[in-house]
Amino acid sequence: MDTPSALTFADPSAIVDQLDIELKSQVADFGCGSGFFSFEFAKRVGAEGVVHAFDILPSALEAVASRAKILNLSNIVTKRVNLEKEGGSGLALQSMDWVVIKDVLFQNKNKKLILEEAARILKSGGHAILMEWDPRKSLVGPDAGLRVTPEQLRTLVEAANLAVEKELNVGGFHYAFLVKK
Repeated sequence: MDTPSALTFADPSAIVDQLDIELKSQVADFGCGSGFFSFEFAKRVGAEGVVHAFDILPSALEAVASRAKILNLSNIVTKRVNLEKEGGSGLALQSMDWVVIKDVLFQNKNKKLILEEAARILKSGGHAILMEWDPRKSLVGPDAGLRVTPEQLRTLVEAANLAVEKELNVGGFHYAFLVKK
């Protein structure tokens, strides 16, 4: 496996290769955007697994649904949600094996509530990937003042009764934690 380079954008396949994803897993992708992780997880969990791709933007969800059809991935369910509301995912308590939160926290005021929702829906022993922009200023990504530092993210994770298991090698302009419930 090639390791991501510091000069490239993160590769979802290389990142997911670092995880122990089982067939039939249930996944919630918070703020799925263009489906960066949704498609990779959908391939890994197999036809009997499900990826719930959530976003607040209808255009993002339409793009993910369209691409899923092209890729013949029938295990992606898209839904418009507001994750800054309590119970915002609409998923059942302890129903997910995985939660993915990529480039979401920096653009939301209520980061704690989003992480609490992840904790609420994760099964005991479930995992989350938290991926945010590297706090160092770069020409790519949001203003440095909006970025969540690794220290801030660790504090938020602990406040949501989750634990950072390890840092993932994502290279590029991001950092990521593997988090366990």
